Amino acid sequence: MAINRKTRRSFGALLTWVLLAPPVTAQDWDSTYTIYGTPGLVEMPTAFGAPDATLALQMSDWGLDRRTSMSFQITPRLSGSFRYSRIEQRGGPGTEETFDRSFDLRYRLVNEGRFTPAIAFGLQDFMGTGLYSSEYVVASKAVTENLAITVGLGWGRLGSLDPVAAPLGPRPDRDFGEGGKPSFNDWFRGDMAVFGGAEYRLNDRFTVKAEYSSDAYTRQTENGSFERASPVNIGLTYRPRPGYELGLSYLYGKEIGLSATISTNPRLRPAGGGFDQAPLPVAVRVADLRAAQTWDRAALPDANLAALLGQALAFEGIAVEAVGIEDRSIRLRYDNNRYRTEAQALGRIGRILTQILPPSIETFILEPSQQGMALSAVTLSRSDLEAFENEPGGTNALRDRVDIVSTPQRSGLTALAPTEQRLTWGLGPYVGLSLFDPSEPIRTDYGIELSGEYRLRPNVIISGALRARLGGNVEGSMPSDSVIQHVRSDLALYAESDLALQHLTFATYGKLSPDIYARATVGYLEPMFGGASAEVLWAPVDKRYALGAEVNYAVQRDFDMGLGFQDYDVVTGHVSGYYAFDNGFKTQVDLGRYLAGDWGATLSAGRAFSNGWEIGAYVTLTDVPFADFGEGSFDKGIFVTIPMDWITGNPDRRSQTTRINSLSRDGGARLTVDGRLYDIVRDGHADSLGDSFGRFWR
Repeated sequence: MAINRKTRRSFGALLTWVLLAPPVTAQDWDSTYTIYGTPGLVEMPTAFGAPDATLALQMSDWGLDRRTSMSFQITPRLSGSFRYSRIEQRGGPGTEETFDRSFDLRYRLVNEGRFTPAIAFGLQDFMGTGLYSSEYVVASKAVTENLAITVGLGWGRLGSLDPVAAPLGPRPDRDFGEGGKPSFNDWFRGDMAVFGGAEYRLNDRFTVKAEYSSDAYTRQTENGSFERASPVNIGLTYRPRPGYELGLSYLYGKEIGLSATISTNPRLRPAGGGFDQAPLPVAVRVADLRAAQTWDRAALPDANLAALLGQALAFEGIAVEAVGIEDRSIRLRYDNNRYRTEAQALGRIGRILTQILPPSIETFILEPSQQGMALSAVTLSRSDLEAFENEPGGTNALRDRVDIVSTPQRSGLTALAPTEQRLTWGLGPYVGLSLFDPSEPIRTDYGIELSGEYRLRPNVIISGALRARLGGNVEGSMPSDSVIQHVRSDLALYAESDLALQHLTFATYGKLSPDIYARATVGYLEPMFGGASAEVLWAPVDKRYALGAEVNYAVQRDFDMGLGFQDYDVVTGHVSGYYAFDNGFKTQVDLGRYLAGDWGATLSAGRAFSNGWEIGAYVTLTDVPFADFGEGSFDKGIFVTIPMDWITGNPDRRSQTTRINSLSRDGGARLTVDGRLYDIVRDGHADSLGDSFGRFWR
């Protein structure tokens, strides 16, 4: 259908205004969110984005769709979105609702300048069923401080109303199959149409938006479930406070839409500066004492000094494992049980040492340890602590002087009696979540969990968890239709037990050399499998890369999650490579064999922030054919890790990781083993210490 002459003239004028707008100082336009959960107008995208690292969650509802969306500004130019939608009457009036998952990517090619617009391109629903599949190129310009104009070209759904051309040829017929596969052959193919609009800020709280939509809602209009009366949408957004947005829209001349968006930035702490107890100040020595060479060891023996240090640091949640004291230096190996970053623990220890140690001790060699493994040796000068504590720019100056190397042998250290409890335990509620069952999108289990850990030695740990299920509906999930070995898809059968042993393991950790770490774990490793797991990791302390290998013998547990096993066992394992880039980005590649006996690879990429947040995604491809894998075609998902201290403001090493992926399938399934080495080791190495060194003086 050809675009009419009046509309063509209107968009010609709009495009001219965007490209030749009066010069306005380039700025980051404060974007609002569409009812797709992405920065934009009402439904149409803009070239603007959210501030770097913004994470937004939205729920929206109107006559046809109810959508739940999550968007993340991965970099200042690149953003990604995940969406879960309930589509009413997809097959026409009287038909059942449909649930759909979709992923978006958007990249800003050109930032807004004084005379030039921001220009971006995007892929909508590029790896799903294709119900929302479209691509676009869009330009946006703030023409005044309060007015921004957008014009764009769309393909797919965004090219379905009054198309003007098909410059790259026809769009191939889509074979949806099991869904979940990128539709490379469709991108920017087929009819192309024009969309655009404007947004005007009335004040800091209210923004009005109007757009011309190029989405004809072809399927819905053809099957009679929807009738478009107009291509124009109007919206009003209200921000009662930063991070909260309510939206009201009038869609296609006949429908009312509502949306609610919550956004946060992982780089910012909601509890302000936190509620950490103020640290002791650095005790500054006078010049004549600083020059002293020895102290009276008869009056203060090494053993008494070490015991005093152990008691003082225990109040900070730091367990001293071993100490070596010389005339001019001290070497202290410790386990940080309180502070999320080792950098903050280093700062606390350094202050306390200046308060307690004889003035002649100038060099502090601090060795952070986790699970009984020394991670690095960090050398601090006492004089530098005295000089830089209250000096502007002192944090960076101290970081430049700190020396971080691999830990030397334990010889020369004297072990201290443990100050922390060997047995720790907890009793509290739990909530289990299962997503994307076609018959019930959200299923939950809830109950009481008893968990505990006993340390025979710092590196030898017995741990377990027992759950009493009180209610939920996970057991009602659809039965597995998998044609390969059932290793994850029988989740509903495991959920039927009212008393479940989640795990019960014996684990030991150690170092084979200064750069090689090792772990061995045996027992009931996870809810579905028991067996044995062994891992080694080569991770040089001053490098951004690491290599690891893991081998597991896994036996499938009985559905009642007691002590029994089924007759399926498998040897699995992976070779893994890790690399930490600048600005918190890191990747992991795993090559090997999975629980169903399939061979393949997993690529994970994420962005970790110095405050403990991490947001990322992963994809797994194995030799299981897409058709045999089932819904989704292959395993993929998103993960978000939120540190507890970010939420509460109190020092805490715990965190909570949420994974959003397809309904559990059997292909690409990996054994879940607690205490994998890379996550334990990395925080004590040079790149992580450097990234989090801003917390040294906290």
